[in-house]
Amino acid sequence: MAIRVAQIGTGNVGIHALKALIINPEYELTGVWVSSDAKAGKDAAELAGLDGAVTPTGVTATTDLQRVLDTKPDCVVYTALADNRLVEALQDFQRILAAGINVVGSSAVFLQYPWNVIPAEMLTPIEDAAKAGNASLFINGIDPGFANDLLPLALAGTCQSIQQIRCMEIVDYATYDSAAVMFDVMGFGRPMDETPMLLQPGVLSLAWGSVVRQLAAGLGLELDSVEQSHIRVPAPEDFSISSGDIAEGTAAALRFEVRGMVDGKAAVVLEHVTRLREDLCPEWPQPAQPGGSYRVEVTGEPSYALDLCLSSPNGDHNHAGLVATAMRVVNAIPAVVAAEAGIRTTLDLPLVTGRGLYNAG
Repeated sequence: MAIRVAQIGTGNVGIHALKALIINPEYELTGVWVSSDAKAGKDAAELAGLDGAVTPTGVTATTDLQRVLDTKPDCVVYTALADNRLVEALQDFQRILAAGINVVGSSAVFLQYPWNVIPAEMLTPIEDAAKAGNASLFINGIDPGFANDLLPLALAGTCQSIQQIRCMEIVDYATYDSAAVMFDVMGFGRPMDETPMLLQPGVLSLAWGSVVRQLAAGLGLELDSVEQSHIRVPAPEDFSISSGDIAEGTAAALRFEVRGMVDGKAAVVLEHVTRLREDLCPEWPQPAQPGGSYRVEVTGEPSYALDLCLSSPNGDHNHAGLVATAMRVVNAIPAVVAAEAGIRTTLDLPLVTGRGLYNAG
C-alpha cells in the first residue's frame, strides 16, 4: 500500500520533492501547502513542472496548513524555508507531530542532531509533540546531511584510529537563486560592516553545531566545546548573480568553520568555502570540479580524502545539490514512518539505498 504523503513548501528544494512524490508509485500525494496566494489553487503537477508530462493529480495547493493535515497523510515533507521564520517552523513541527503525522524535511537544519545544540525550551516541545502523536521527525539533506554525516561516519568505520574528521563544502553560489538566503541570511551583497543573520554571535554553531555533535556522537566522543570562526571578502567590482546584483566592496566570499573541541584540539570540523565567482580568494581550498564539490578528510590510520562531485543533466552543481537535498529526505520516508517516535537521526535509521529508483531510460 502506498504511503500517504503531503508536501509543505514548493521552493528550490520542495519542487524536486514534490515531483518525486508524484511520480513514485510508493507514495500517494494527499496535499500541498504553499506560502503564496499566487501558487494556491494550482495542481501539484503544475507546481512540480510536470504539467503536460503527467495527468493532473487533482491535488491543489493551499496556504492553509490545517487543510493539508486534514487529508491525514502518514508523513509530510517539510521544505519550507525556516531560516527567516524559525519560530513559525518549530510551531509547525509541533502541530504536525502532535497530530500523529511523521515529518521528513530539509530545515530547520539544527534538528539534524539537536541535543546540546539548541536550548531545552526549543527542543522539549518538539520531543513532547512527537511522543504525544507517536510520530517521528527526520531533518537532513546534502549539507547539513549526507555529505557530513553518513559519508564521514562510513569512512570512520574502516579506521584503526582517528585524530580528526573534517567535512567541507567548497561551492560557487552564483547560480543559487534565493535572494532571501543569499542576501538576508548569508549577507552576500551587503556592506562589510553589516552582520547578517548567519554571522550573528552563536548562529554558525547553532546551524552547523548539529553536524559536529552528530559526528562526535558517532565516534563516541564527548565534546568540551564548539567553536566557530569566519572570514568575509568584498567584491573587487560590480557583478551579478542569479539572486541579484553584487556591488563593489560588498560581501562576495565567505569561509567559516565550526569546530568540535576535545582537550584543546579540533576533533570534528565543519568548514564552508563559499564564493560568488570562481576567481575570488584563489588561496582558499578549491573544489574538485568546476563550480563546487564536497570533501571529507579523515586524519587517522588509515587517513582518507574523499571528494564528492555533484552534477545533473538538468542543471549545474547547485541544481544537483537541491535535488540531492530533496531526495535524501523523500527516500527516507519509509524508514521514518516505520521508526520509533521522536527525533530520528542518521545514527538511528537503517541505510537508505534508493530502493525502487532504478530507471534505465
